[in-house]
Amino acid sequence: MADVIELVIFDCDGTLIDSETLGIEVDRVAMAAFGLPMSEREIIDRFVGLDAAAKTAALSELLGRPLPADWWEEYRPLHNRLVEEKLAPMPGVPEALAAIDLPTCVASNSSHSWLRRGLELTGLYERFAGRIFSGAEDVPRGKPAPDLFLHAARTLGADPAACVVVEDSAHGVAAARAAGMPVLAYTAGVTPPERLAGPGTVLFDDMRELPRLLAAGP
Repeated sequence: MADVIELVIFDCDGTLIDSETLGIEVDRVAMAAFGLPMSEREIIDRFVGLDAAAKTAALSELLGRPLPADWWEEYRPLHNRLVEEKLAPMPGVPEALAAIDLPTCVASNSSHSWLRRGLELTGLYERFAGRIFSGAEDVPRGKPAPDLFLHAARTLGADPAACVVVEDSAHGVAAARAAGMPVLAYTAGVTPPERLAGPGTVLFDDMRELPRLLAAGP
């Protein structure tokens, strides 16, 4: 952990809001329609944490043919229904955010429109308004490249070495390490702890522990 924390960078999906499970449910329907039936574990291992372009490229490779960039639009109504019915903050997130007295931001591979919608539906948007960064729109490369986290730090005037990233996906953890930022990796989401463990990373499974972990420092 940094000696002095200048910025806490939160991932969104699966870290702040409980949306990963909804996306996985939609992906299972889509994969079956493509003739690529996949288990939840296969979808998590292959796709969770990728931006839309990287996910489309990975799917195209699996299929052996290019997919149009808007292939997911067919499944948006299903996703919209699930979001309206089930989306909520991750357990313990509101309490943790209320107890953290440090500069914070969101840096996610999702689009700005989804980030705003997801954070508004869960009552978290005002906590981060003006400090939300999209790997799909703000940088050339999303996670697992370090570009998004470095962009967030640069925009908010923070030294990358003095940032701490809160993540739940293997691609996000890899991006933080590549950016030279220590990681608090949340293991109660969909990604197994062993895929998050590694250098510069502290694992935790209860968001209510986050303020204490940040206060503890190195």
